[in-house]
Amino acid sequence: MMFGPNVQVNPAYAALKNSKTQKVEGDYDVFGDGTVVLLFTPGHTPGHQSLYVKLPKTGAVVLSGDLYHYPEDLKLDSMPDREKAPGITEASRKTLQAFLAKTGAQLWIGHDINFFSRQKHSPEYYD
Repeated sequence: MMFGPNVQVNPAYAALKNSKTQKVEGDYDVFGDGTVVLLFTPGHTPGHQSLYVKLPKTGAVVLSGDLYHYPEDLKLDSMPDREKAPGITEASRKTLQAFLAKTGAQLWIGHDINFFSRQKHSPEYYD
C-alpha cells in the first residue's frame, strides 16, 4: 500500500492519504458498463492491475502495466527474474491472454519504446 507503515511518500502525494478511496479486489468494472475495467493481474506486485478501456474510435485496448515489460516476453514466455511468488505472473498472463482473445482488445505494453515512439503523445489523444 502506498501509505503503509514505514513508507516514505513523496510530499507531492501526501494529500492523497486522506482522500476518498475504495479498495478493489479482483476485476472491477469502473462504470458498470464494460468500458473501463481494472483487471486483477498480480505478479509484478500482489495487487497489480492492468487497465481495459473500450474507446469509440480506437476500439478496445489493454494497458498491461508491468505484467509485461517487452513484446519479447510474449514470444519467449519469459518471466521476471525477481518474481517473489513464482507462478503468479504466469497465471495472470494466461488470464489476460484469454481476456484479449475474448474481447479482441489490443495489448499495449508500457515499456515497449518502439511501440510508444509511434503512438500519439499529449496533447494528442485516442478516442
